[in-house]
Formats: sequence, structure tokens, C-alpha cells
Amino acid sequence: MGAIRTLIVDDERYAREELTYLLSKFPSIQVIGEAESGEAAILKALQLQPDIVFLDVEMPKMNGIEVAKTLVELKKVPLIIFATAYPQFAAEAFRINAIDYLLKPYDEEQLKQTIQRIEKILSPAPTADSTEKPGKLAVETGGDIDYILPQDILYIYRDEKVTKIITQTANYEVRTTLKELESRLVPFSFFRIHKGYLVNLKYVSRLTPWFNGAYQLELEGLDEKLSVSRNYVKDLRQRLEL
Repeated sequence: MGAIRTLIVDDERYAREELTYLLSKFPSIQVIGEAESGEAAILKALQLQPDIVFLDVEMPKMNGIEVAKTLVELKKVPLIIFATAYPQFAAEAFRINAIDYLLKPYDEEQLKQTIQRIEKILSPAPTADSTEKPGKLAVETGGDIDYILPQDILYIYRDEKVTKIITQTANYEVRTTLKELESRLVPFSFFRIHKGYLVNLKYVSRLTPWFNGAYQLELEGLDEKLSVSRNYVKDLRQRLEL
């Protein structure tokens, strides 16, 4: 996420200076302009295309609420944070989709929480090829369905007609084939080390030569060693090493 382009609007110079100083403590925030009136705020917003606007409510001629109603009609609508000494404006402010409402004098902790909210809103959404996805693996056990976080799985292996899933806290048996589980776990860091074994690379701690070009693999939190077929060793090392 690049710098968050910020416009400060307040008819009092001292208030603008104070907020500029407080925002300078946040590396993600870049103050790109100030405006001392509602009319100037709209012009600056058109010129500068800010990501966010800190907007004073009480201003002569054109107040912050009126400015906000104009800003939300722009082609690029900035996030709006109202600032006021009077809490009674809150209800009207939120009807205009303001993302937050700061009371003067500014409270640094409240401002910090506001910036965190802004950063979360403006952070780029994960792309389709992200390495981690939020989904969980559904495992049916005795009629119940358990949902497992893929990142909690140490390894998975095929044992005759069942597939066993070994996690940090529990073991599961499923009828799903290893091949199907492997395809569902593509977005995560899993790797097939043997025809019947799939391991989570994030837990690999050591690779030890064994015999006939095969290796033994150790996982964090697991006493037993797993066999890595020699056919998979080269690709495994490429996946594990920087």
C-alpha cells in the first residue's frame, strides 16, 4: 500500500497545524494539502484527488456536512473523517457515509484507531494467486463436519482406503483421496514428498540423506521422520530454499 494521500480541512489554522503534526507520526499518511473553507476544500479535492479528507464540521458559509455531500458526488470519492467539538453532529455525519468521527481536542489513541481503520480499508484486496487464502478444509467425521485451517495441518497421507490428516492438535480420517485434497490445497504451501504423502512446507525443519538418493524429512512438533522419494527431492529443495 502506497502513501495515503490526505487533505485537512479546517477554518482554524491552529487546528490544521495540530492535526498535521499528529498525522506526521503515522508513516502511511501523507498530508498533500490543507483548506480553510468549504469552498476551498472542494477545489482542493478536485485538484489533488486525496484518498482521505479530515473535515471540520463547523465552518462559516459552507459547513463540513455540506462539503461532504459534495465530495461523495466526485468521480473519486475520498474517505471522510469528520472532526468537531460538538458530538451532536455524529448522527448526521454517519448518514453521509463518514468512516469516522473525531472529537476535538484530538485524542491520540482515538486518532491511531482511526488510521488503523483507514489502512485496513485502503489495503489492497488479496489477489487470486495469493499464497494464503482464508478458506478452511471441511472434514466429515461421524456425521459431523469439522473445519480445519490448512495452515494447522502438518501432513496428510494415504493409508489403504482412508486418507489421514495430521494437525498440530488432532488427527482425522477421511474418504477423500490424497489427489483431491492436494488440488484443494493448491493455494497453500503443501508439497507431495512421496506417492502417498503430502506435507506442509511451513513446518519443514530438516532434510537428511537416507539411501538410494532418498531423504528423510523432519517437521516441527513431530517426532517421526517422513520419507522423501528421490523423484521429489530436487523439486522439494527448490520450493524450500531462497
